[in-house]
Amino acid sequence: MAANTPNFAGQCALLLSSCRHGFGELAKLQAVEGAMLGRVRVAGFAVSLDGFGAGPEQSLQDPLGKRGKELHSWFFGTKTFKAMFGESGGSEGVDETFAHSSMDGFGAFILGRNMFGPVRGKWPDDNWKGWWGDNPPYHAPTFVLTHHAREPIAMEGGTTFHFVTDGIHAALERARDAAGTGNVKIGGGVSTVRQYLQAGLVDELHFALSPVLLGRGEAMFEGLDLPALGYRVMGSTATDLATHVVLGRKESE
Repeated sequence: MAANTPNFAGQCALLLSSCRHGFGELAKLQAVEGAMLGRVRVAGFAVSLDGFGAGPEQSLQDPLGKRGKELHSWFFGTKTFKAMFGESGGSEGVDETFAHSSMDGFGAFILGRNMFGPVRGKWPDDNWKGWWGDNPPYHAPTFVLTHHAREPIAMEGGTTFHFVTDGIHAALERARDAAGTGNVKIGGGVSTVRQYLQAGLVDELHFALSPVLLGRGEAMFEGLDLPALGYRVMGSTATDLATHVVLGRKESE
């Protein structure tokens, strides 16, 4: 990082300070985002109180698993979420600022296959093109981890899905090349985030801890020793719909 770039602790302090004061100053948020360019981030990742990042039994009818939508109530009402679907309005404040930060400033995305669709095994055909319709919300090169090769899919709005069959490191190398000076977002799901964490490849994480008990689903933290992996809590702030927790690697200071 450049010598005049604030360290991660300073970035978190600025973001969280903006949160506490209502996020009215967009310049503060932009300063934080600009300082965080070129990093690998998990952002806007919702987790239940009992540690599940998705519900069980993902299907075409339940893309986030059974009751998985409940994890994202903090996000669905925000101005950022509404704008993703061409709608106006939406809430502002703490949740909106974290929502905005979770989608902005990324030059590339990495997704697990389940984040692309419910199809398992070999691709039966080329008809499935993602959960989001013709104009996905990424607007950047998006690399999908899979064991089954497929030709890239160019979508409206700048998203191109690339299918990577040679593992998480290869996907990250391609995403970094595509992102240039932009951040790379590890977009999920749970298994993909866990793999990148265990490999020590994530610089920064933002978890939105939702006041929901799922009971079962995809466990985010089971078997992960985050302090041993070099992470610590840099700050947190709460709303009625989520407690936002920011983690950073100790060597990022």
